[in-house]
Amino acid sequence: MAGEKHPYMGSKGPIIQLFTQLRNSFPATLDATTLKKLAIGPNSEGVLLNVLRFVSIIDENGKKTASATKIFTLHDDHAFQKALSESVKVGYSELFDLHGDKAWNLDSNALITFFRQHDQTSAITGKRQAVTFEALASLCGHNEMPEPKVKSTSKSAAKTKASTADAKPQASKIIEIEKPPVVAESAAGTRGNNVGLTVRIEVNLPSDGDQETYDRIFKSIRENLLNG
Repeated sequence: MAGEKHPYMGSKGPIIQLFTQLRNSFPATLDATTLKKLAIGPNSEGVLLNVLRFVSIIDENGKKTASATKIFTLHDDHAFQKALSESVKVGYSELFDLHGDKAWNLDSNALITFFRQHDQTSAITGKRQAVTFEALASLCGHNEMPEPKVKSTSKSAAKTKASTADAKPQASKIIEIEKPPVVAESAAGTRGNNVGLTVRIEVNLPSDGDQETYDRIFKSIRENLLNG
């Protein structure tokens, strides 16, 4: 709106998300509490509401305006974009007075320069003002819509996956060792029948071990089990 500083948002996502929600269902009143319930723009509810007011989607009390009622009941995408474009052009009248319809496709540097000169804002604020306008331009069909972000897996899951991928496989070898017969002796001192004993051992051999490593393993088995 003429004479007001242009709104600014750090990213396009919440603006796109909010307008998409409003096309599906427009609440009777839009305020910070409503946006929190919708989980849209956490900690930026006031900024989002300011964007809607600036392009005459809601009034100062958060109520839907007459023009918004007309815009958000248009089901056809092209018709919606055309109607929203007219509302955005009114809000950003100084920008369009200066650049005409070419304003829709100005690059970021040109937009930042305009907003900083017009509102006497900092470089960071000017950049965010440009981001906000670019998001609105996308909703109006003049720029490509930003791709939605895909949630990545948790860091712990990623680390687990990486650890599993990096783990070196181990060779497994089963060794059967037959111990010498054990002679059972009764309490009276007489010897009974011989009893045979078989020991089953599973040895995990490192896949990157050399012959010397394997020799040490089997030598230990022989000394401690076979001859023990």
